Amino acid sequence: MLHILQIGDVLVSPDILTECFCCDLDDCRGACCVEGESGAPLAPGEDEELRRVLPEVLPALSHAARRVIERRGVACIDGDSDLVTTLVDGRDCVFTCYAGGVCLCAAERACREGRTAWPKPVSCALYPIREVHLSNGLTGLNYHRWSVCAGAVRKGRRLGLPLYEFLREPLIRRFGAEWYAELSAAAAELLSGAGQ
Repeated sequence: MLHILQIGDVLVSPDILTECFCCDLDDCRGACCVEGESGAPLAPGEDEELRRVLPEVLPALSHAARRVIERRGVACIDGDSDLVTTLVDGRDCVFTCYAGGVCLCAAERACREGRTAWPKPVSCALYPIREVHLSNGLTGLNYHRWSVCAGAVRKGRRLGLPLYEFLREPLIRRFGAEWYAELSAAAAELLSGAGQ
């Protein structure tokens, strides 16, 4: 049985290293931005970033999303007392936009098109990894398994792409290149030991 790894002050669930994953928008149609109980969790200051990029993002948003932002803003406190993006009719994140029937993040789209420098909340970029803050000051990273991501699991397995490698850039964005190098080394050691 594989045990939780500690890299710096981060506890990493081993399935992040062993499970394969690669988003497949053709399969899921961006359901993670629509399904769920609340908006995307926001790190400190990310609500300010969302307000800052809003002028570039607003034209891509639906009229309903614009009305929600006008009334409630870009973020709110959910039932768990977490800061999250606001939702349209309890469903779509206010930053969703659609292209060819696929739900996309308007903030990420604006960044990819060079209109902003900030891509999207780190919790979105890291998904399906979920970050938890523990009472002992450590951070925990868990793999959130969700049926809407079944196609991503199949695609990841087909490609032989471990979850931590698929999320290389967002993990580096969140924890730094040195931390990611340690994670990669731990993964190589873990996987070589598991094969023996």
